[in-house]
Amino acid sequence: MLRPPFPSPVLADPTFRGPDESPDGRWHLFAHSILGIHHATSSDGVAWSRPRLRIRAAMRPFLHDEAGRFHLFYERILPLRLLLPWLRLPWRSWIECRTSDDLIHWSAPTVVLRPTEPWHRRESGGMAVGNPCVLRLDDGRYALYFSSSLVRLPDCGFDEPLHIGLATADRPTGPYRVHPRPILSPRADDPRCNLGAGSIKVIRLGDGFAGLQNGIYRDPGSGASGSAISVLTSADGIEWTYAHAAPILAPAAGWRRSFIYACDARPRPDGTWVLYFNARDGWHWTRGREAIGRAVGLAPGTGWRRVNPPAPLDTTRILAVTPKG
Repeated sequence: MLRPPFPSPVLADPTFRGPDESPDGRWHLFAHSILGIHHATSSDGVAWSRPRLRIRAAMRPFLHDEAGRFHLFYERILPLRLLLPWLRLPWRSWIECRTSDDLIHWSAPTVVLRPTEPWHRRESGGMAVGNPCVLRLDDGRYALYFSSSLVRLPDCGFDEPLHIGLATADRPTGPYRVHPRPILSPRADDPRCNLGAGSIKVIRLGDGFAGLQNGIYRDPGSGASGSAISVLTSADGIEWTYAHAAPILAPAAGWRRSFIYACDARPRPDGTWVLYFNARDGWHWTRGREAIGRAVGLAPGTGWRRVNPPAPLDTTRILAVTPKG
């Protein structure tokens, strides 16, 4: 488990590269606290260095790379917005990108996407696009999956993403053309996503796409809000269906008692998959804490186990497919 750096109560939304993908042969992980985006390194992917603050007033990073160049996409927010949640300041965020050849030194930011559509805003005020995920398509274009707008969780005192949208471009940094409607939104009849769509990480496959979505829901029994990670599949990257009858990572006792949030997953040279995710142990923002955990796919389709801490996960199948690209 990778815990938040002082004085932040959260460390969230991890994105990473393994030693076979990094310039220095080490694990690199980026995640955000209430201060901004932090960077940590590791020799084994389990024990990490102290997270160092790299970008202030930023959150929800995502790494994309090609031809030796790394692109760090993230959600830019107004200064002090996460530090002062009790003020209920109007939310405003947009997506930026920085580039690097070594995962250490980064370029100046480029604005990639701003909130422009009615479904990027909410009626009570505020506008948001964030939670970026970028991948290269077969035709050479780039797809940007992102979260938009906000929904208030009364038992938590904070907001979560309402919709998930899609935009495409000829270059990874844009300009992006936004699909006219959300591709994922909450539905009253969906027990995994009846409050908000949360975020999604999309993986390109030989015959379509797989998505790891953390939908936001209200439990019909307790009335409490929560989030869990489910696998979705799609033939075109726009229309999605659940791959399994239940989420692959769901809240459980202890440090992941209330929410399982955003994740990032990548294949390893031995054919296994590694997935980092963040989880929350309480509901209201004054009491809950968030940390990052690690799950390992023993082999495609066989299951997952949690490496740190070592107790087994109650999950069955994930990504029983072969990745492409």
